Amino acid sequence: MAEATTATKATTATGRKVKFIITRRERPDASPFTEEFEVPYRPNMNVISALMEIQRNPVKSNGEKTAPVCWESNCLEEVCGACSMVINGKPRQACSSLIDKLEQPIRLEPMATFPVVRDLVINRERMFNALKKVKAWIPIDGTYDLGPGPRMAESKRQWAYELSKCMTCGVCLEACPNVNDRNSFIGPASISQVRLFNAHPTGEMNAHERLDALMEEGGIEGCGNSQNCVRSCPKGIPLTTSIAAMNRDTTKQLFKQWLGM
Repeated sequence: MAEATTATKATTATGRKVKFIITRRERPDASPFTEEFEVPYRPNMNVISALMEIQRNPVKSNGEKTAPVCWESNCLEEVCGACSMVINGKPRQACSSLIDKLEQPIRLEPMATFPVVRDLVINRERMFNALKKVKAWIPIDGTYDLGPGPRMAESKRQWAYELSKCMTCGVCLEACPNVNDRNSFIGPASISQVRLFNAHPTGEMNAHERLDALMEEGGIEGCGNSQNCVRSCPKGIPLTTSIAAMNRDTTKQLFKQWLGM
């Protein structure tokens, strides 16, 4: 511990700085602007620790004081998804973005797919509304003891667990060129959640309702198969596999409706 502290002090003493260019906005209807900051370098820094340093000492690189930068974070271990932002042009999690692996100056911007609340804080309502639309939950009446539910086959549980890692961070929506303010496409995350809950032994009882939601305007037909989502997902969720599976299931659902089944 003493050696680590000595190493940290030695690094700080060299005067090495990390430069940030942050896109800011004072309120949702205000015009964006950029401000530059310099933060003392420390080994193993991530973007969140640098933002905390700026919050403690909100002084721009030219020595001028400014308002502390606003951002969101919670778990600091890539679980909650709250700290999503665009870092050097790529949407990602700020908590797992290490300074040593980023090209400088480091540019921080809010994700453009969602309305900006202030600075790097965004409104994810679009994403949550999409999850409501596809009923991404298991409807269980909790007013009495239902007993243990049906068991899920191990082979199904293994791939379903991968889908359950979604932390609603919004990175896949930011990376998708088909999710924008010109259409109502629900995005890859919600489509993958339909696959997850339709695979559940209890959730599959309402599978047709979720598939019907995917067949509505803004549903699965909005996917352009760019595959940006699966490449950008911080948790490595097989989003394109889910989209392909739901394409198949919605087609079956459509034929059933035509045949009156």
